[in-house]
Amino acid sequence: MVSLTTKLETESQLIILVKAAPRVGGTHGELVCCAGIDSNSNWVRLYPVAFRTLEHTQQFSRWDVVRYQWSLPKGDNRSESRRVAHKSLEIIGHVKRREERQRLLARSVVTGLVAEEEAGRSLALLRPRNAKFHWVRKSDVVYAKEKQQFTEWHSQEENSLFGLLDKSLVPYEPAEFAFRYSYSTDDGDRTGTCQDWEIEATYLKWKRKYGSAKALEYMQERFGSEYPTQGFVLAMGTHKAYGNWLINGVIKLDHGAEELAASEPNLI
Repeated sequence: MVSLTTKLETESQLIILVKAAPRVGGTHGELVCCAGIDSNSNWVRLYPVAFRTLEHTQQFSRWDVVRYQWSLPKGDNRSESRRVAHKSLEIIGHVKRREERQRLLARSVVTGLVAEEEAGRSLALLRPRNAKFHWVRKSDVVYAKEKQQFTEWHSQEENSLFGLLDKSLVPYEPAEFAFRYSYSTDDGDRTGTCQDWEIEATYLKWKRKYGSAKALEYMQERFGSEYPTQGFVLAMGTHKAYGNWLINGVIKLDHGAEELAASEPNLI
């Protein structure tokens, strides 16, 4: 088990669980929503992270343990949010063992979102029921606008809050489809678009290799059949401005992992 400690008031560590696909905002340019849990299973949201401008040694993946310096953000009252010092991000470990990953996830799982919201939480690990994976093709206008935003941001001299863009970096390629899950919770039925970078990257990789039609077939096989059959959870987060819940991550977690973790509390 990787040991997580807090050395200073503004220095902390967490295990990365969420890395959403890049999006271009009006203020800071291309950013990635990132979040994870600390050693006490507390959720933390890191913002703003211009992920593709990070040094290669800083570019973390899911299950990496990162150390970072932070301050409380202005204009964001969500309790889990931290304004991260971009240059301070450092990968210091990795959770390798599958059993450990399962236990770390299992102790944070919820089956509804209303109680989380009422408790003042804006991040949650949700176990969906009756999950159905599907996709919708973006309109030509929406897709063209997304591509234009990445191209325009990339071409600007002062293109981000950090001024760190490597000019060899190519504009990000968004997917022409929005991938979604419809599912049931304790609070009722929901449908949400998956913002998980892994899902978008998987489609784009398969599209380049096999073509769009075959890529969609493989997407359905993995995320529509394999994940629901074996078990998975949705890393949910609320929108800063609107407060609605969004699917920020899709993570495999075996059915029954919660019960197993509860029966072995001393192994975490």
